[in-house]
Amino acid sequence: MTTVLIADDQPLQRFGFRMLLESQDDMAVLGEAANGSEAIRMTAELRPDVVLMDIRMPGLDGIEATRRITTTGERTRVLILTTFDLDEYAYAGLRAGASGFLIKDALPEELLSGIRAVASGDAVVAPALTRRLLDAYAQLLPTSSADPDATDPRLATLTDREREILTAMGRGWTNAEIADRFHLAESTVKTHVGRILAKTGSRDRIQAVILAYDTRLVHPS
Repeated sequence: MTTVLIADDQPLQRFGFRMLLESQDDMAVLGEAANGSEAIRMTAELRPDVVLMDIRMPGLDGIEATRRITTTGERTRVLILTTFDLDEYAYAGLRAGASGFLIKDALPEELLSGIRAVASGDAVVAPALTRRLLDAYAQLLPTSSADPDATDPRLATLTDREREILTAMGRGWTNAEIADRFHLAESTVKTHVGRILAKTGSRDRIQAVILAYDTRLVHPS
């Protein structure tokens, strides 16, 4: 059973999310928060698997709430939902530690699959944002070096194969695409991805992708 906390300042929006989630046999809504401060408090009390987090809320916004929730080291993951298809929101939310970002006009099945993916340790970003977001993020990095930062301690423990797979992840490849490229079983790729996350201290795939850009394993296209 995946437990969810809904954080949104619009009562009707929260009601709609609750109705959808409670129609699923494998999901349970633990509560609703109307602002970022409530989301932080209720997350600490209820310890949901996933927080559905709106960005624009009165008082403490969803970005800062996400940052405070993810820095506690608890298992709760954040999936940001917003009506605003803007790169700066996605960038800020993912840098704050969110495991995913979807637009509120996503189809119900996209939202449900996103929650399940985030709860299982994967990550999800709205397809329309993915490439834009990563390229925009890469443009913000210092340009002093074109080579990977081999001295970064997060990369030091990776094997050559794991570095190759991390680079492929940074380019947005799926596990199936990586398996095909390197002639591996998809289950083997999943094992490598799990080891990469553990060794680099990445919460999920999105954070690993950001690491690939931070260390210049991947460059903007």
